[in-house]
This record gives sequence, C-alpha cells and structure tokens, in this order.
Amino acid sequence: MVMSDPLPPSLVEAPAEEAALAASRRLAAGVQIIEKNLETMPTSPGVYRMLSVKGDALYVGKAKNLKRRVVAYTRPDRLPVRLRRMIAETAAMEVVTTHTEVEALLLESNLIKRLAPRYNILLRDDKSFPYILVTGDHDWPQIVKHRGARSRKGAYFGPFASAGAVNQTLSALQRAFLLRSCSDSVFASRTRPCLLYQIKRCSAPCVARIDHGDYMALVDEARAFLSGHSQRIQRGLAARMEEASAALDYEQAAVYRDRIRALAHIQAHQDINPAEVEEADVVALHQAGGQTCIQVFFFRAGCNYGNRAYFPAHAQGEEAAEVMAAFLGQFYADKVPPREVLASIEPAEAAIVAAALSEKAGRKVAVLVPKRGDRRRLVEHALDNAREALGRRLAESGAQLRLLEGVGELFGLDGPPARIEVYDNSHIQGALAVGGMIVAGPEGLMKSAYRKFNIRSEDLTPGDDYGMMREVLSRRFKRALKDDPDRDRGLWPDLVLIDGGLGQLHAAAEVFADLGVEGVSLVSIAKGPDRNAGRERFFLPGREPFSLEPKDPVLYFLQRLRDEAHRFAIGTHRARRAKAIGQSLLDEVPGIGARRKKALLHHFGSAREVANAGLADLEAVDGISRAMAKKIYDHFHPQG
Repeated sequence: MVMSDPLPPSLVEAPAEEAALAASRRLAAGVQIIEKNLETMPTSPGVYRMLSVKGDALYVGKAKNLKRRVVAYTRPDRLPVRLRRMIAETAAMEVVTTHTEVEALLLESNLIKRLAPRYNILLRDDKSFPYILVTGDHDWPQIVKHRGARSRKGAYFGPFASAGAVNQTLSALQRAFLLRSCSDSVFASRTRPCLLYQIKRCSAPCVARIDHGDYMALVDEARAFLSGHSQRIQRGLAARMEEASAALDYEQAAVYRDRIRALAHIQAHQDINPAEVEEADVVALHQAGGQTCIQVFFFRAGCNYGNRAYFPAHAQGEEAAEVMAAFLGQFYADKVPPREVLASIEPAEAAIVAAALSEKAGRKVAVLVPKRGDRRRLVEHALDNAREALGRRLAESGAQLRLLEGVGELFGLDGPPARIEVYDNSHIQGALAVGGMIVAGPEGLMKSAYRKFNIRSEDLTPGDDYGMMREVLSRRFKRALKDDPDRDRGLWPDLVLIDGGLGQLHAAAEVFADLGVEGVSLVSIAKGPDRNAGRERFFLPGREPFSLEPKDPVLYFLQRLRDEAHRFAIGTHRARRAKAIGQSLLDEVPGIGARRKKALLHHFGSAREVANAGLADLEAVDGISRAMAKKIYDHFHPQG
C-alpha cells in the first residue's frame, strides 16, 4: 500500500482561518451599520428593527431609551453567539418612537407576531379562539359559534380552547335555553318548524311558537348563565319545575327538568372550577431539553373553558422569564386579556407587561404569581400539564429525528432532511383532478405548509397521472424559484417523495431539469405486488429499484407519509367534487339565477331537496312564480 504524505498543517488550517476572518469582517460591518444609525438615534422610548440585506426583519426589540439600548450591540464581545450572528447579518435598521415604554411593548409584540423575525422568541400560533355569541342585531337573537374579529353586535363569551369545547357547550345551551341557531335569512324564510324544534333544541320563534317576551326571557337567562350566574338560573328553573309539578302540569315540568340537566351537563364537563377564580388565564411554563412548553387554561364566569399547549421557538438557554414575557406580549397581541393572568413564574419586566395588558384591555389586568390557595393549585395543575406535554413532544421529536436520520442514510442524503415534501394526485377518470402536497420535518407533519393544486391544463388526456404530476411540480417549484431564490427562507425541500413508480419519477426529473432545480433529492414509492403494504419499491435516479424489510421503522415512516399525502389529495378531491355537485343541480336549470337559487336553498335547505320537491312546494317559495315552479319541476321530473 502506498501511503500519501499528509497535508501540511498550514494548508489544513487555512480554510478555517479564512472562514473566521470572513465572519469577523461581517460582524465588524454590522457593528459599523449600527454605529451609523446611533448618530441619529433618539433617546425616547420606541421599537427598533434589525434588517437583512433583503429587507427581512432579523430582530425586533423595544426600549425605554432607544439609544442606550442599541449601543449595546456595538460591543458584540459581551453578547451571546445568537446576537453576534444577528449583528453580522444586519444591513440596515428602522426605528419607531413611542410615547411610553408600554406603547413600545405593545408595538414590539405586534411586529414580532406579524414579521416573525428569526432571532426573536416566537409564538407560532395561527389559530384564532372560538367564542359563543348571543347576537344583538336582530329582534330575535341567535346563539352561535364565532371566530375572528368581533364586528357583529352582541354579547361574546369565551374564549374556548377548542372548537370541540365550544360545540359541546353550544349543544347543551340549545337544550337549556331553546334559542335559535339558524341564520337571519333562513329565519325569515321558514314556514314551518325545523328539526331542532322537533328534538327540543329550539323554541321555533321563526313560526311564532313562542311570543317575543318569553323568547327574550330565555335570551336573558342564557346571557346570565354565561356571565357566571349559573346557580341563580338553576335555582329558578328548579322552582318553576316544582310549581309545574304541583299544578300537575307534568309536561312543562319535564321541559324544566331537561333544561336543568342540560345546564348540569355543561358544568360536569368543566373539570376544575375554583370558586375564587371568576375570570383568569392560567399560564404555566416548563423548560427541558432546550425547549419550552407553555400551558394556558381559560377560566371565564367561574367555568373552565379548556386549555391549550404552546411551544414557542427560541434559542437554547433562553431565560424562562424572558420567554414568559415574550409569550404574554404576543399571545394577547390580538386577544382581549382577562382580568387576571396567573403565571407560574414572574415574566421579565412584569410591571411593564401588566401595564401593556391593561392598556390593551382598557381596564386593569393583574399579572400574578400565586403562592397559596386555589389559585396556586390551578397553576400547579397547569404546570403538570406543561411538563407532561413537553415530555411527550421531546420523546416524539427524538423518535422523529432518528427516523429522519434513517431516511437520510437510506437515500444517500448529506444528513437528516429538514423538510420532506410528498405529492399525490386524485381524480375520477380525469375529472376534477387535484394534486396534494404534504410536508414533514423534525417536528412531524407541518400542516400549515400543506398545499392543494387544482389541475388547470386543458390539453391533458383524462387520467394522465404523469402530466398532472408535471403540472403540480412545475407550479410548486416555479413559485419556490420566485419567492426564495437563495433558499434561505425554509421554503425548499431536501427530499421530494412521489407516490408512484418509475414513470412518475421520470416526470418529476424532467420538471427539475427544465426549471434548473438542483440539490433536491427525488424518490418515488410504488406499492408492491397486489398493492400490498410492506412490499413497496423505491425508485431513485441512477439507482436500481429496491425494497426494505417489512418491519423496518423507516419503511413504516415513509408509508405513513405516503398515506397522509393520499388522504389529503383524496379529501381535497372529494371537497371539490361535492362543491361541483352542489352547484350543478340548480345551475343546470334554465332561468335560475343567483337570487332564485338562494331563495330555493334557504327554503328547502339543499339542492337535493329542491329536486325532490312537489310543484305546490316550489310555488310557495318567495320569488318563484307558477311558471318558474313548473319549469323547475319539469327539469327534475322529465317523465312527469
């Protein structure tokens, strides 16, 4: 064996020295930019933004004295590595002054939530909370679930932690108070009671089965119950039940009994209901493994409206008090804070945080760390939930990382893929074709990144799976080349997995070649003989097809991804097909425009019921003349 001489140490060290020198120059350039901005930096409160060369926000911060705060960035040797990297990437700065530090904190929280700067602690939460709304813009108020801006007049109760929690409560409230849940247009067009009246979940005010005064009494009772006066309402119902029973009006007594049971059902599902806590959010933080879980329990009107776990993104080693302060600021940026926030630890700058929340709510908001009593027990309960949720997440992420490492080794990647995109198509003989893309990474399925593609090409042969795949991938990667040409925004996959065989692989490779896409690994996964799971074959460019052992955990992981893509594509196709079917039944009737279609659907509830309706029923619809009713009836009954 011939041994080659080792490289001289100077040649080995040269690349490392050059990289260190380049990093030092970038850091010095960032410091210089900050020093230049300091020349005109005010000393008032405000918010500053560090911007990259592309204009993206790297970091958003607030300060009581902007100049005094920002000058710290000109001494990077005293800062952690994360902030030194941020300074090195800084190409410009923007400053907004405010009247007070409280205003600065509110502005900072809003900007962080909107811009998601890379170097800030980030609350990744794109879900709004559901509320219960008792409307106030109609003579006969309705009770409904509500999300989004409170633009409609009425009384809002919540927030509820999930749609399931609010749906359960709404169902019980309908049984307890018999308030309508239908839309105003349906209410106005009813000529007979609906099914909800038959099953005793509505008092049918639409057809005058209850007078206005009695109905408004039910509305007042519902508002009182949701406002925390549940015991008074239940005592009143119990007294009326006894009166009805004494008068031998057993039918009415049974109605009151059923309403009492419905209210008891709501309270039975509230879990813990401390007597001392009327309106509060319980916020508990637990850190482990460089990650944080924050559990929030919602208490309104003395009732527990559920809880939700959050996992804010931050650098390892971030102080818990800083994470808590950032979380509270961003969490309430688009929500009205309750009267009390019961926290497991005191947030950084607690007085400023409390003042900012008070200004946001328009009343005093207390941020407390309870030490004893019911409030402390609530915090400890939330803390236990945070600890358990983070433990589950760490276990799942550890297993996920091992699987991703296995995928990287199996397909010859440089390392574990940070982003896997999986594609599948769905259609019926080429009709209403859609493509689906699902995304997975170190934290599991990334459902906010899922995308659907309605196939647009008119020159495709029906059922041309290869042509559909070419269209989907072309649209996906043309957009990626436009929106993230430098691949530094996390929009590019390391691995593309396609449901199919060699033909689908060739179609994908052609798209990549046409667009000049490089550095993205392509793999197709084909079902085995007789479409048996466990006997899949994998196709890669330049390699012979191969299979894995049926019990291989990496195979099971890839099967789950393939099945999730299939589920997503099928679900998207079914939704598109259902929409098309729902439109076509009435759209095919000559002379049916938007107004008549709306009147028919409001009266009958669905296009299928219109098709089944008799001639006399059609004539009873507002805006449908005798001649038009005959035309509709003849369209759906051509032999009649």
